[in-house]
Amino acid sequence: MMKITATEVNDLRKSTGAGMMDCKKALVEANGDHEKAVEILRKKGRKVAANRAERDSSEGIVLLKVNEDKSEGVIISLNCETDFVAKNNDFLNFANEILDIAENVNTIEDLLNSKVGDLSLSDKLIEQTGIIGEKIEIGNFQKLSGNYIGGYVHAGNKIAAMVALSNSTQISEEISKNVAMQVAAMNPLALNENSVDASIVEKETEIIKEQLIKEGRPENIIDNIIAGKLKRFYKDNTLVNQSYIKDSKISVEGYVKSIEKDLSITSFVRVSLV
Repeated sequence: MMKITATEVNDLRKSTGAGMMDCKKALVEANGDHEKAVEILRKKGRKVAANRAERDSSEGIVLLKVNEDKSEGVIISLNCETDFVAKNNDFLNFANEILDIAENVNTIEDLLNSKVGDLSLSDKLIEQTGIIGEKIEIGNFQKLSGNYIGGYVHAGNKIAAMVALSNSTQISEEISKNVAMQVAAMNPLALNENSVDASIVEKETEIIKEQLIKEGRPENIIDNIIAGKLKRFYKDNTLVNQSYIKDSKISVEGYVKSIEKDLSITSFVRVSLV
């Protein structure tokens, strides 16, 4: 067997991130040829990825980045199979590398086709699957643009949210973070009543009506009761109407308007792994 030095193993490990024993085996198989050893490790990654394609990758981390002028932000989730891997520093570093790339692309397709070293991100994910031994994939990619973008990442990097606010002389990072925190904590379905999907409203109306009929409520008051219950539904599930988590006496819209009457929330996104 060809003698492989510790320096050669370490060099291969630095360039691939693979474990020491995997690097040594690949170098032995490649007769000490570094490039051939890299390809051997990549082939191993593709084989592992194929074997784990159907595995559930519901663990991972969620990361967020907003550009300097606050006009655009991005959230990604890098998914894996176990929380043990999600807490690994190499996994976190890889996720941050992807986040930097994601800042400069607009679609998941462009992200996956972007270069990470000499590989596309798509191939790099396969390579990392082989190295780590778990299914590694991009679980979510969300971008948001607007006059002022703010974000919040919940402790543990399992939930992240971004909000877009209208222009205002009173706007600040603290205000936008507070609203993004609301989104992360309360998971609203939509921004306001008008942006709730019609099918959701229809389904909710059917559920309420069926319940009222079972209770034997008079038909002549059912419509009024439905309207009242829908109002409550909107209060609980639309961002601007929700009770503000830092002061339940006011709505989220009330909080924003207390800063400046012309300030408004224009959109939001939320990504969660829980």
